[in-house]
Amino acid sequence: MATLATAPSNCCIKTVEHTGTARGTIEKIAGIDTYIVGTADPQDSRKIILFFADVYGPIFLNSQLIMDYWASNGYLVLAPDYFEGDAAGKYVGTPGFIMRDWAKPKMEKAVLMIPPWLKAVREQYDSTNTKWVTVGYCFGAPFVMDCVASDWISAGALAHPAYLDEGHFRRAKKPLLLSCAEIDHTFPAMNRRRAVDILVENKTKYHVQVFSGVTHGFALRGNVNDPIARWAKEKSAEGILSWFDLFIN
Repeated sequence: MATLATAPSNCCIKTVEHTGTARGTIEKIAGIDTYIVGTADPQDSRKIILFFADVYGPIFLNSQLIMDYWASNGYLVLAPDYFEGDAAGKYVGTPGFIMRDWAKPKMEKAVLMIPPWLKAVREQYDSTNTKWVTVGYCFGAPFVMDCVASDWISAGALAHPAYLDEGHFRRAKKPLLLSCAEIDHTFPAMNRRRAVDILVENKTKYHVQVFSGVTHGFALRGNVNDPIARWAKEKSAEGILSWFDLFIN
């Protein structure tokens, strides 16, 4: 299968750290530290977002603030730290650091960690009232695509994805939102259009956001002091929330 979104590169380590205070907690699920924020009352019509982080991991404040935003809108958000505390942020400024060399074994390990984590999450949180959606940024994209190829997820979303091939899009059954940068070395415009063509061919529900003036990483690591970048980051998060609301309310 042709590659549509490539592995993360050193550009993926560039970031502007946002400000705020995270509201969630970190708990072990299937032996993996998991950021958890939001309501978990089983008597409610429970709405759960599974969050698959980029190379900075879910303990990164920027990621936590977005998860907290969705939690404030009625969701329980769960995010596994498949980097086990060794996210790429530790290596900012390290001479000779090569993102793809770091990411390859991390992906190999994450692929083994996520299935038992998902099993444990479903055992712990599933009920007749539970509705599941999932979102992934960069490194986390293939885990979203595995989920939307199944029947128990209601919808999925990706922002500036990595590690995807045509097969991921061909297997997608559930509605999928793509939140994309105009300039993205990992998921360039030609490949994005091919992904959409496949979704159209397979009659998979989809929506594409493309933000001009921003680059790969904008939805999590954009410069909030730049009005265009800040607007794009906020509209990406709002769009993902609206997409999930559409399919589970």
